[in-house]
Amino acid sequence: NHYLFNIIDAGGVRLVDGPYNCSGRVEVYYAGQWGTVCDDNWDLLDAKVVCRALGCGAAQKALDQAHFGGGKGEIWLDDVECSGNEESLLSCSSDGLGSHNCGHFEDAGVICEGQSVRIVDGPNHCSGRVEVYHDGSWGTVCDDNWGFLDAQVVCRELSCGPATEAPHQAYFGEGSGSILLDDVACMGSEGSLLECNSGGIGNHNCGHDEDASVTCMMDDGPLIRLVDGPDQCSGRVEVYYAGQWGTVCDDDWDVSDADVVCRQLSCGWAMDAPGQAWFGMGVGIPILLDNIACVGTEGTLFDCPSEAIGQHNCMHPEDASVVCSDSTSRVRLVNGTNNCSGRVEVFHFGQWGTVCDDWWDLRDAQVVCRELGCGEAQEAFRSAEFGEGSDSISLDDLACSGSEDSLLQCPHSGLGNHNCVHYEDAGVTCTGKITV
Repeated sequence: NHYLFNIIDAGGVRLVDGPYNCSGRVEVYYAGQWGTVCDDNWDLLDAKVVCRALGCGAAQKALDQAHFGGGKGEIWLDDVECSGNEESLLSCSSDGLGSHNCGHFEDAGVICEGQSVRIVDGPNHCSGRVEVYHDGSWGTVCDDNWGFLDAQVVCRELSCGPATEAPHQAYFGEGSGSILLDDVACMGSEGSLLECNSGGIGNHNCGHDEDASVTCMMDDGPLIRLVDGPDQCSGRVEVYYAGQWGTVCDDDWDVSDADVVCRQLSCGWAMDAPGQAWFGMGVGIPILLDNIACVGTEGTLFDCPSEAIGQHNCMHPEDASVVCSDSTSRVRLVNGTNNCSGRVEVFHFGQWGTVCDDWWDLRDAQVVCRELGCGEAQEAFRSAEFGEGSDSISLDDLACSGSEDSLLQCPHSGLGNHNCVHYEDAGVTCTGKITV
């Protein structure tokens, strides 16, 4: 009784409780909450789909029996059978959402190759002994020739800011596994420690009393944040430099740039890359980056080509923003006078689609306004008041009570099921106004 699911986009998956962003217990998002995946039939092909959807490279291991601890709440998937080419775990064959015969001690996990370096046994996640992942296990790095340029690559790879020290002689304690790297000689610009010159994986003449370490400047997390959005995975992009936070100009800003931000913040991937101060203007802070041109695979926004830090021809009404796949909000308003009015669109099947105005009323609009942090609903518009959409129509026959947290929690005819055309696109205006 297996069948295919395309319920939400590939961003509806995350990894939890692993040692780094690209490993952990697999969880999927459905019906407004995260739930786990049962390990029945779980294998490397299934893990491959998860790793690719999260931008974490190839799958290294598919783990069972709650290797990263048991989750809480729902178990959403069981008997998952992917071919390995699917864009989303929910596109794979399974027993159906919510159908399972498992307990959380069977929660599935993965280890992806996307992040093959970690810092351990220090006072925080940005200071400690350096370890690399190879052939299924973690090993240390010998301190022969270990220096500041090597430490700089590690700190940048782990989104920990600039390096401040490169300690030798097992400064943060000795490791217990293999010694995997020796005579590391980074230029300082490499994207990963494993791209640097070395004696080769496993070749060394060291003992663990020579394990290399790093201390990075930014002990509290990445040098980037999202501000004034409805949750931690959407908002205005701000970066930290020379002791202060500043905004990013929207010149050339696109989804490839936003992808880097979302991945850096462990927020999945980019659903939208709005410009024009969509989540409000930065106040009293500088504009630090302009003309960013990311490929989309960079580790941090600072690795992307751009104008020199602080060089720009912008003003704060051009501040850039992102909406990431791990944002709790799957709704946006477009073509309005500000981001709290406009045509209602929801994210579905990897794209934004409109909402049909059948049954559309103030209770539905109230849910949209609250979900977007836009205050109360003023008016629920019909007949494409804010212009017609051009892509799919995602929702029809909405019947919200008005108390739901998200439009997708309301009764409706099913994602993608409708009998409408775009001149019936629904819209709202809310009391709030985030942008100026």
